Amino acid sequence: MLTTDKTTNHLPQVQEPRNDGIPLDISWVKAVQANTSAIERRAATLPGRRSVKKDYQAAWLCKAISLIDLTTLSGDDTEGRVRRLCAKARQPVRPELLQALGMEGLTTGAICVYHDMVETAVDALRGSGIPVAAVSTGFPAGLSPFPLRIAEIGESVKAGAEEIDIVITRRHVLQGNWQALYDEMSEMRAACGNAHVKAILATGELGSLRNVARASVVCMMAGADFIKTSTGKESVNATLPVTLTMVRAIRDYYDRTGLRVGYKPAGGISKAKDALVYLALIKDELGDRWLQPDLFRFGASSLLGDIERQLEHHVTGGYSAGWRHAIG
Repeated sequence: MLTTDKTTNHLPQVQEPRNDGIPLDISWVKAVQANTSAIERRAATLPGRRSVKKDYQAAWLCKAISLIDLTTLSGDDTEGRVRRLCAKARQPVRPELLQALGMEGLTTGAICVYHDMVETAVDALRGSGIPVAAVSTGFPAGLSPFPLRIAEIGESVKAGAEEIDIVITRRHVLQGNWQALYDEMSEMRAACGNAHVKAILATGELGSLRNVARASVVCMMAGADFIKTSTGKESVNATLPVTLTMVRAIRDYYDRTGLRVGYKPAGGISKAKDALVYLALIKDELGDRWLQPDLFRFGASSLLGDIERQLEHHVTGGYSAGWRHAIG
């Protein structure tokens, strides 16, 4: 039986003040730099710096499950597929394995779907306490007319989404138009109302780590509750150098304002060992408070299958076939 924190769902242990944002400080934004070679060297050392085994590894993997935004964003999504995914969110690991681990009641952090499936997901998760996140604002390109993007946010909130994953306009970053990015983010934040907003930076399309760092700061100034790496549709998604850049921007923002902003790496994280590296990075750079679902999420689905296989190996000593751990 694991001796670990059994806080498994989306409810924070401590009620944090929401990031209401601050006025745009251009001098702060322009002072933000990123030493790419140093960041890449540091990131390259991360996989070998922390190693957890046996019960400790199983505990960390259970923690990772509680931080997953279980996601389906396909053109062929159906109500049946979404309901199966929601059932997986409620019971992410086979009951006998959780019982052996002493982790009954474990759930994923959230379900993430397109707007059209929000009502289905809300209905399927009723009574579970698991929130529904909707991707919005012309996801993934974010290039639909701005009034339609704002209206889309409102419709998803009305349908029951508690979290909205919005995409920023990349050209604002590439052109250094920080006022436009701030104004856009502020209006999207206002449209979300009580729903928390995750700002997707699409870091693989921003050109440089300095742009990633500056975009992170501007979105936090404009009231983002989370900053997120990617839509998962870009050719380059979450990476360790990008993560290091973004979490240090979060740390700087917290040091200056006292406000905690969450972080969500998305796309390309599919192995249990990768999840452990990301968790260790967050613990090192931001501390234990950020290892809770209200401040950290993985945007992934295939990751859960590999974690479940590792947990079965921990309990039984043998690896099982992937089909035994279907996502939905």
